[in-house]
Amino acid sequence: MDTVGIIAEYNPFHSGHRFHIQQAKARTGARYCVAAISGSFVQRGGPAIYDKYLRTRMALTCGADLVVELPSLFATGSAEDFAACGVALLSGLGAVDALCFGSEEGAIEPILQAASLLADESPQLSALMKEYIRQGASWPQARNRALLALVQASSQEHIQLWNRLLGSPNNLLGIEYCKAILRQKSSLTPVTIKRQGSGYLEKGLEEGRQASASALREILERQEGCFPEGRGEDGLKPAEDRDILSQLSPHIPAEILPLYRQGRPLCLDDFSLLLHYALLSLDREGKDLSLYEGMSQELAGRLKNHLLDFTGWEGRISQLKTRQYTYTRISRSLLHILLGMTKEDAAKAREAGFAPYARVLGFRREAAPLLTQIKKKSAIPLITKMADCERYVQGQALAMLRQDVYAAHLRQGAEALRYQTAVRNEYTQPLCIL
Repeated sequence: MDTVGIIAEYNPFHSGHRFHIQQAKARTGARYCVAAISGSFVQRGGPAIYDKYLRTRMALTCGADLVVELPSLFATGSAEDFAACGVALLSGLGAVDALCFGSEEGAIEPILQAASLLADESPQLSALMKEYIRQGASWPQARNRALLALVQASSQEHIQLWNRLLGSPNNLLGIEYCKAILRQKSSLTPVTIKRQGSGYLEKGLEEGRQASASALREILERQEGCFPEGRGEDGLKPAEDRDILSQLSPHIPAEILPLYRQGRPLCLDDFSLLLHYALLSLDREGKDLSLYEGMSQELAGRLKNHLLDFTGWEGRISQLKTRQYTYTRISRSLLHILLGMTKEDAAKAREAGFAPYARVLGFRREAAPLLTQIKKKSAIPLITKMADCERYVQGQALAMLRQDVYAAHLRQGAEALRYQTAVRNEYTQPLCIL
């Protein structure tokens, strides 16, 4: 096996991610690691805390050999779409042999078993899900309860295992990866590594235990995401720099600590006014908000009722939160409105294969043979220079690529405004090469 793939956000990159890359290579015997990462916005429904070029450099510094960008439409989508896009992208490169992901379970067999049940959704499973949704469950809750009901009917002794599988976020994402591999008939071999350190949503920093990306983000957002004044060229005040790094350094590879100093974090509320403007503009034009990806008729109606109650992005989520709609579901829906991503756009992109192109963000010079191999075997266009991309990317692929550019410029504009820096041009941004 020559190349292993990873699908990630690196939001932000930490020591657990470096461990994952190292173990992915060790477990598969791969020479190279390709990381498919989210770009300007992420799956939880907000901006990436650091821009994609800085996160690319972090990944390459810590063991990745090639970094490609997940199309923004699905990088900000549901777990199912996120996984399907990542699998399609790595498969389309033609030179990736395996997909390695972290899971709480640490064993691939039960994850594959669950994926096989979901990949070929039975009428009984669909009926159970509809009933649980009717009773007020969210879609993820309904699916999990339906699967447990089916398993209980056939295999009582495995209930504990299934509860563990369906109750852990990385297990669930692993199931989606494997489901995508089965549905797409991909040649990728799924491999899982037992997740180390704090849980995905744990917010604490414990000595001797790897903190979650959520915990690191919370510190970065709280201490520097919300005030632009008095910054140095690296985006931080010296005293704050020392304070933040003293908290985060046990959880971050030493070689990328200087990159953390360069980073200019953004948080959801940096986009509050842009979202308010988008909502007001759509209302003036009489646009139906339920046309946007993730927006149900009910959610759109609640949003319209609170249209003029401007309370920031987080406040919008609080206004719309119900038992049926999760925080992340609402934030993703709002993000799709901001980015202009409609249900029709998503449907066309799925029909186009989720990832009809591969945009390279960076690579290591030692990985030149891998790039050569991909150029020979790739079933999708490989974009290494944005300036002339429209010569060989067309149709739906071009529409999706333009959406990526729009998302990038929106984030870069918000960053420039907060930190009083120049706005970068996505078409002239050079590759990150180490």
